[in-house]
Amino acid sequence: MKQTATNKTLVVFLMCFMTFMVKHPSAQSAGWEAFVAKYRAALPKHAIVGSSVAWVENGAITAKAHFGLRDRAANLPVNDDTIFHWASITKTFNAIGIMQLRDRGLIKLSDPIVKYVPELRKVHNPFGSMNDITIKQLLSHSAGFRAGTWPWAGDKPWQPFEPPSWEQLVAMMPYTEVEFAPGTKYSYSNPGYVYLGRVIEDVMQEPWETYIDKEILRPLGMTRAFFDQAPTFLRGDKSHSYFVTDEGEVEAPFDFDTGITTMNGGLNAPVSDLAKYVGLLQGSADAATQARYDRIIKRSTLEEMWTPVVPVSAGVSMGLGYFLEAHGGRDFVAHSGGQNGFISHFYVDRASRKGAIIAFNTQTESKRLGDARNTRALDAAMRDALVEHLFAHRY
Repeated sequence: MKQTATNKTLVVFLMCFMTFMVKHPSAQSAGWEAFVAKYRAALPKHAIVGSSVAWVENGAITAKAHFGLRDRAANLPVNDDTIFHWASITKTFNAIGIMQLRDRGLIKLSDPIVKYVPELRKVHNPFGSMNDITIKQLLSHSAGFRAGTWPWAGDKPWQPFEPPSWEQLVAMMPYTEVEFAPGTKYSYSNPGYVYLGRVIEDVMQEPWETYIDKEILRPLGMTRAFFDQAPTFLRGDKSHSYFVTDEGEVEAPFDFDTGITTMNGGLNAPVSDLAKYVGLLQGSADAATQARYDRIIKRSTLEEMWTPVVPVSAGVSMGLGYFLEAHGGRDFVAHSGGQNGFISHFYVDRASRKGAIIAFNTQTESKRLGDARNTRALDAAMRDALVEHLFAHRY
């Protein structure tokens, strides 16, 4: 029987806004259902075009929900294959790469960054010698470097999204200043993680993306994850992204080039692949699985990375590459991402080792509408709902 136009519209609507869940005891729990109800109610209020959320146990997704569209113009729904841009969550892969080199005896965390990135000697440091800035300080965002890769807005249509090459960062170094005494406080730095990526390249004598693919992505079976722009066979699954401003909703550049900042924000992957990475952080009671994880990075090294180095804000500290957050009486290892319209987050409860992943393909920047249309506020609200309905309970 032929569908009418009305029926086709109804089918598309249902595809876009229905919730998909794995049949599993956790997925059937009242806690999951209560969380999903809040999730589905909140996203339209925040003008989110598309989103996914997943509950992860032992490295496997046991419950998930999708919402909306990965491509508004083509009317394509978010589904299991949808690839999100994870932005600064990439930094945690960079941090693991650094710790792998440390565990092999190839570097020390106390090494000065200029040992591997001598170009940084041209940076002005009013607080002392550039020799005093260590790899550990860069890992913990306490080295004193500025937040943004560009020192200006870079908001003209003709300007690159991010610096395309290392030489452009080097050219800015004589005009760069260390902003506070290294090691004295936290201040988030994107270029700091580019410098860490250069350490890996210097020591291993290969591109950073090649190293991370060989030593983390491939061993975890993250076969649909990639850095920067999509390979042709995955481009159709990659989500578009959107900005909501006071002037309306606009699509962000699709499949954009992260340039030299791939080292701090270039990861793209479906939620199912990111869940494999969360499994590494969770660890496994299965001896064979844990042995495989330990060949990537030792459990004791992860615990070292999750030791507070500098305070960030009330209830939040910075470890080595990871945020250590306390919410609802529980302690989490976490990191967020935000770039070009994408917002994302993962959480691993240190006590239960349960985890959650959430991603949005829409970033709101409406000052007039305030928190009602602010994706970061939505992200925090969804975190609180996850804590209330899922992390606070044992399954």
